[in-house]
Amino acid sequence: MRATPVIIATILIALTGCSGKGAGDAAGKPEAASATAPLILVRGNGPEPDSLDPQRARNFESHSILRDMYECLTAIGKDASPVPALAESWDVSTDGRRYTFHLRAAARWSNGDAVVADDVVAGLRRLVDPATASEYAQLVDVIVGARDIIAGKQTPDTLGVSAPDKSTVIVDLTQPAPYLPGLLAHPTTCPVHRASLAKFGKDFMKAGNSVSNGAFQLVSWIEGSRIDLKRNPYYWNDKATHLDGVRFIPFNDVTTEYTRYRADELHMTAVVPPNQFDKIRAERPAELHVGPQLGIYFYGFILDREPFRSKPGLRRALSLVIDRERLTRDVTKLGELPAYGWVPPGTWNYSSQSFDYAARSMDEKLAEARALYAAAGYSATKPLQFELRYNTGDSHNRLAVAVAGMWKEALGVQVKLVAVEFKVLQDDIRARQMDLFRLAWIGDYNDAYNFLQYFKSDFGINLPHYRNAAYDHLLGNAAAEPDIAKRRATLEAAERLMLADHPVIPLYFYVNKHLVSPRVSGWYDNVMNVVYSKDLALAR
Repeated sequence: MRATPVIIATILIALTGCSGKGAGDAAGKPEAASATAPLILVRGNGPEPDSLDPQRARNFESHSILRDMYECLTAIGKDASPVPALAESWDVSTDGRRYTFHLRAAARWSNGDAVVADDVVAGLRRLVDPATASEYAQLVDVIVGARDIIAGKQTPDTLGVSAPDKSTVIVDLTQPAPYLPGLLAHPTTCPVHRASLAKFGKDFMKAGNSVSNGAFQLVSWIEGSRIDLKRNPYYWNDKATHLDGVRFIPFNDVTTEYTRYRADELHMTAVVPPNQFDKIRAERPAELHVGPQLGIYFYGFILDREPFRSKPGLRRALSLVIDRERLTRDVTKLGELPAYGWVPPGTWNYSSQSFDYAARSMDEKLAEARALYAAAGYSATKPLQFELRYNTGDSHNRLAVAVAGMWKEALGVQVKLVAVEFKVLQDDIRARQMDLFRLAWIGDYNDAYNFLQYFKSDFGINLPHYRNAAYDHLLGNAAAEPDIAKRRATLEAAERLMLADHPVIPLYFYVNKHLVSPRVSGWYDNVMNVVYSKDLALAR
């Protein structure tokens, strides 16, 4: 039987100022458990966070930490539905265009200050302010005035949010948005501590300056090593928190993360290594958690330059020859679903759409792909050459090698594969320094619009730079449509239109996959892949 020592020694340095060695250091095993030692949960967290500024953070790994540090008006429930958080309740007008949120009287910042409605208003205004340069600004473009503010046509104080008193926040919308409570659980919509922001500016989120309103507060961030949080004693529901702190450890390599888990240096992993999945399932069935997730893994074309800008047939050809069933069966091997569309199955009130060739045989797909490849001007003597760039990691590399092999075998395409750190990848995509890139889109809230908004011409995270006026028009119609059935049909039509243009190559739909130590209780799985540390407990 494996030993399960408490993973505390190094964390105690960060949280109490004591000296010593422990988990995450090269010194070896963590110290033994004791009845008085702080209970510190250690979570594997995937690639390095890009920021802990709630309005500026861009990646899922950042948001996972921010959900522990901050509390928004709502939260993601254990079943992935929106639940009360900073707001204990809310009302909706009969036309669905005004939401009134009632804040908890006991809500406090980590320095003891009361959380008031103006803090929420300040956070939302900061989100849409062009000076913030938030890539998630358009997440809230349904709020009155948001689009004009983002475009620089109006000032942030014209946003349709107001605080008639300290405990009430009113949000006015341009059209009904039944998904708004779920959207307002996203960390980018969280309140800001205005005094800290005024004093420290862009450094307000750094350790020593950070004041947050969630169950935990930031202690330190050592890039490439760890992020330490400690319990916030002023949190309104602190009595229900079972942990004294949380440590998030970034990993670019899933095998390294699993090695650390096996050595009892982690209580849970962000993912599971594909090449060891079967062994893990056989040896650790009680610790393995696998379930559906609203997320898609894809390759995105750089559409504002050749060779792909003016050649939708070439983009289609590259997608046609990929055997997605073989990829998920032999390469990823974690139960992922082959993706022939964009919106994941299981999305609320939606039927996922597919490429028109999804059900064809591979022979039929290959025949069409070769014809399209030739029509685009390429051949065995004049092969297509381009660069695919992705973030470092064994699973990403194995997938890229497999896909490049399919392109080479079927069409003679010559692909240069380049792996870089995730932060570098994000910067390189914005600098347009490759032809094709690997990314993922994880649902921010459980609605098809959240996925389809990615391809709006003016959406800040539309990284392929897809532009289609007809598509934008359909999304605008869907956003303004109060009838749920008609809205659904319009969104489905938009997805079909986008898929026909092939701005991306969807590869597979994610599943949640974690290893969770037997010492952890309270764990739950949901399609949003959101598990708050405050809901978990740790046995000694």
